[in-house]
Amino acid sequence: MNSQYVNPIPEGMHTVTPQLICAGAAEAIEFYKRAFNAIEVGRMPGPDGKLIHAMIRIGDSMLMLVDEFPEWGAIGPKITKGSPVTIHLYVEDVDDFVEQAVKAGARITMPLQDMFWGDRYGQLEDPFGHHWSVASRVRKVSPEEMEEEAKRVCC
Repeated sequence: MNSQYVNPIPEGMHTVTPQLICAGAAEAIEFYKRAFNAIEVGRMPGPDGKLIHAMIRIGDSMLMLVDEFPEWGAIGPKITKGSPVTIHLYVEDVDDFVEQAVKAGARITMPLQDMFWGDRYGQLEDPFGHHWSVASRVRKVSPEEMEEEAKRVCC
């Protein structure tokens, strides 16, 4: 029996790690490198060349990718005609980040604007159908200020 301690959360991982199913996961990795400065950590192709697992890092967070395998129920947002999930990214300079992502092929779905909660915020869709919100914190807002402003702008 091995009594050596094994950390249940691998080094470099966080508690929550999204896994994206993509029609063309290898192409998605290349897009995320160009658009989001992702770093490829590894990939595992299956016998047919499709990726059965891949890992990239964006900033300090990991993201898993896999090709579509409809026979296993693994289908991406292009098949389902959209995604109900949005992945949020905090970045140093959201304006530069969005410009880079659009040049790489992302589509702006909500233009950047300064929001009442203190972020400069916008939304994108990548060429694989996944939704991303992106932001940089631009000012501190107290919970009370946020609540008052939320009442004014939304309800």
